[in-house]
This record gives sequence, structure tokens and C-alpha cells, in this order.
Amino acid sequence: MATHNDLRQFLNRIDQRNYPAYKDLERCYEFPEFTLWVDRVQGDPFASPSQLRVAIAQNQAKFSADLYCTSSREIALRDFLTRQFDRAAQTMSQRRGSGKSGMIAISQPGQTILDRTSAFVDAHQVELRFVVGLPAFGRRVAGQQAIALLCEDLPEIIRQVGFYASLDARAVQRHLETAEDADWLRSQLLDRNLVAFVADGALLPRQSGVDDRPLSKEASPFHAPDSLRVEFDCPNAGKITGMGIPAGVTLIVGGGYHGKSTLLRAIELGVYNHIPGDGREQVVTDATAVKIRAEDGRSVAKVNISPFINQLPQGRSTAEFSTENASGSTSQAANILEALEAGTKLLLVDEDTAATNFMIRDRRMQALIAKDKEPITPFIDKVRQLYAEHGVSTILVMGGSGDYFDVADTVIAMQDFQPQEVTAQAKARTGRRTPIWRNSFSHLAANSVTVSPRLCAMENPRSQHDCD
Repeated sequence: MATHNDLRQFLNRIDQRNYPAYKDLERCYEFPEFTLWVDRVQGDPFASPSQLRVAIAQNQAKFSADLYCTSSREIALRDFLTRQFDRAAQTMSQRRGSGKSGMIAISQPGQTILDRTSAFVDAHQVELRFVVGLPAFGRRVAGQQAIALLCEDLPEIIRQVGFYASLDARAVQRHLETAEDADWLRSQLLDRNLVAFVADGALLPRQSGVDDRPLSKEASPFHAPDSLRVEFDCPNAGKITGMGIPAGVTLIVGGGYHGKSTLLRAIELGVYNHIPGDGREQVVTDATAVKIRAEDGRSVAKVNISPFINQLPQGRSTAEFSTENASGSTSQAANILEALEAGTKLLLVDEDTAATNFMIRDRRMQALIAKDKEPITPFIDKVRQLYAEHGVSTILVMGGSGDYFDVADTVIAMQDFQPQEVTAQAKARTGRRTPIWRNSFSHLAANSVTVSPRLCAMENPRSQHDCD
């Protein structure tokens, strides 16, 4: 095995040579406190950077087993180490020549705690995986800059990140406990007949559509309505309260810019754990939840969308539907059917990103266009059946169609980013206290296409006139 001194000597030797001379770096090097592997060397200073990894023996790193004794803690610890490496690398990285010369980088984290492959921890060692831009001037090796990068800057980053004694122990513990509580909360949803939970005090608004950090100064803390408030006793945070969204069909309504989509976005991202300080640390959602939207132009390959779309012009079959350029309605139908096949128990839909003709057909349109002339069975005619027969709940942001009150179990109104339960008021507008079935269903006729049993029962609904 080569040593760090061998690495220095090699880089000195190839200084000013053509860039491909770096290729002979691909080997293992022993440093006093860690082992460095150069797994792949870039072929050009402007190409994808070189891939490296470092291993620190656990008898030196000294991460105690309680920090990674469960899956939740291990994932959170690896995420924490990735974040620490990213901060240290951003401070240490400097431009040292052409292209990506001098760059040190790792998987760049956002607001969510993820199961990353950039860091690993077990009883034997800590391993960190990252990339570097090997220095060059033009396309010639910058050997002295490479020595500074690999033999001085990199060891300093490893000293800051790879040893428990160098880290903020409180910050490590808080990161792990935050993730552990979120995983525990998510595991409790089914027993409480809930699909999502939003804690009191959560901060849901973000800085912008492209910046997922919390809008902390202007945002008001979330406060659950009494009728939907539930309590949990978390392993680390202790007793917390918040809004539990029950299984079934839930509508989120309200005026424009009052927080409907913000709430749904927080619920959508509740399948992930969030870092301390994000504001959504205790917002959790059924892990199988899928956000559904219309995706004009997407490719669809052999998906049975006949439960929603049938009788296309020119006799085109929708039992094994394929296209390179799906419309809004066919793409949304395909997205739902694919989510069902993947095992989702919760669909999330925002009318702003949905195909209008897929979501609803009002009475006037049904009166004008006969059912046998309309190939689309709107989602409103399926949403209750999805829950009653298949146990698939739906949360919808709906600001433009009161017809969905007919099929809703729970209606939440957002005003100034605060929720109120208005189910009773919504039902009073419909004259019905319980959700209605809009359709009756029959099984698909036998044909050459194999169709999942859970989809077969969703075919051939009657029109809304047949149900009312």
C-alpha cells in the first residue's frame, strides 16, 4: 500500500505533464489518521470530477454504537456527516487552475434527511465518499496545487468531520433525535387512522418556490383546529399536539394565497424527515404517499388507463395505453394507475397542477355532451371508490369546485395560513351529511390484456345523472 509520502512524490513527478498522467493516481494511500482511495480519475480538467473516498478506523473515529444502533439513527448520522463535510469543503475549496481544478465536493444536502451513499458508519470504520477536481493549468498537471489539495486541505476536512471529538455532540444528538421522532410519528399514523400529521408550531411557508428554507420571519406558526387536534408522546420530544388528517377523502379549500398549496406541499414532503430548524420536523405523511399531477408530453408505456379514459377516437385501446406525448388527462390517469400499482395508500392532488377535464364535469357540461361522447370518467367519480374498496385515501387542494364537497369526508379551510375544519358547513351546502357514491361499477370484460384485480373493479361508471 502506498503512503501519503508516496502520493506527494508522485504528484511532484508528474507536475507540468499532460493531464492523463493523473490516471496513475488510482490506488490506495495510507495517511496517519485515515486511508484514501482514488477510485476514478477524470480524463480532463473540465470533465466530471474525480471520485475519492476516505476510511477512518472506528478506534480512531470513536463514534459510539448508540449513534447508529437503529436504521433511523444510522441514516441521520450519515446525513449529518455529509452536511458537515459539505460545509467544511465549501470553506476549504478554492480555484486552483482550469475547469474544476481545486474543487472538493460531496452530495449537496437540502432540508431533508436522506439515506445517502456519501457516508457510511459501522462498528469498524467511518467512510466518506466525495469528488475532487484535480488541478491543472490548461491541460497540464498542476502538481504543487494537487499536493496542497490532497495532502493538506483534504486531511484538514477529514479532521473536522471524521472524528466524533471534532463534532458538536449536541448538534449530532439533536439531528438524530429529530429524525428518530419523525420516523416514530410516521409509524403511528396507521394505528390512529391518519394519513398525515402537522404539529402545532410548525413553520410551513418557504422562502420561495426554488428555495426550500423556512420563511421564518414573516410566517405564523401552524395551529391545529380543535376538532382535528391529536396528541403524541414522542420518544425524544415528549408530548406534542397537532392536526391529524384522517384516512378518507380530504379537501383543503380557501381563498387564493391563504396557504392551501403550502400545506399540501408540506404534506407531500412529509414522507421525508427534515433537519432541525426546518420548521417541518414534525410534519409526517404516510410513507407511500404520491403527488399526482398532469404532465403534458410525458411518455406512457402500456398502462391500463381504462378505469378513467375509454372510447378514444379511432377506436384506440386504453387498456394497454402507450404514447410518446400524453395529454394532461391521459398523463394524470397514467400517474394515478402507476401509483396504485406501486402500492400507494395516499394520493395528493392540487387543482393548480391537475387537468381540469380530468378532475370534474359539472352538470351543464354533462347535459351538453352526452356520456357516450365523453371518454373521460372524471376523478370525482372515482375518488370515493378508491378509498372504500381499495383503502386509498386522497388529499386534494380544491378552490374552484364545490362538487367535491359531495364526496369528501373532511374539509379543511385555510385562512392566513391557519386551518379550520369546515366539514359541517361544506356538507350543509350539499344537503348531504355523508359522502355519496357517484357510480356503480362492473368488472372489465375478459380480453387478452392482463389487468390487476384492484383496477378491474374501477371500470364503467355511470354518469353523475345516473347517481343523483
